[in-house]
Amino acid sequence: MSFWKTLDSEAQLDELRQASFVRPQLIFKHSVTCGISAQAHANLEEAIADLNEHVELHYLDLLRYRSVSNAIASKFGVPHQSPQAILIRNGEVVYHASHFSINPGKIVRSAA
Repeated sequence: MSFWKTLDSEAQLDELRQASFVRPQLIFKHSVTCGISAQAHANLEEAIADLNEHVELHYLDLLRYRSVSNAIASKFGVPHQSPQAILIRNGEVVYHASHFSINPGKIVRSAA
């Protein structure tokens, strides 16, 4: 069972921002050809049950949807990186990290 919702259009970002007023929204930007990104994804997967309890999970394949990644950077004011985790709560970014700094525990704490 996958807890991840696929991000594949810029239109979803407005919906995601609105949903963040009800439940925090996590965006994970993943480069499927990058080993560091694969490790960051695996670290999130190890904590998936805890993450899913606190946030709604969104997955972006940024190689396929680079325009969506660029829109995220523009809309939320967070420079593009890969891999990258961005947590939106009440319409605002409350956590963002990239590479080996992505920390599931910090995501959960930031969601509270």
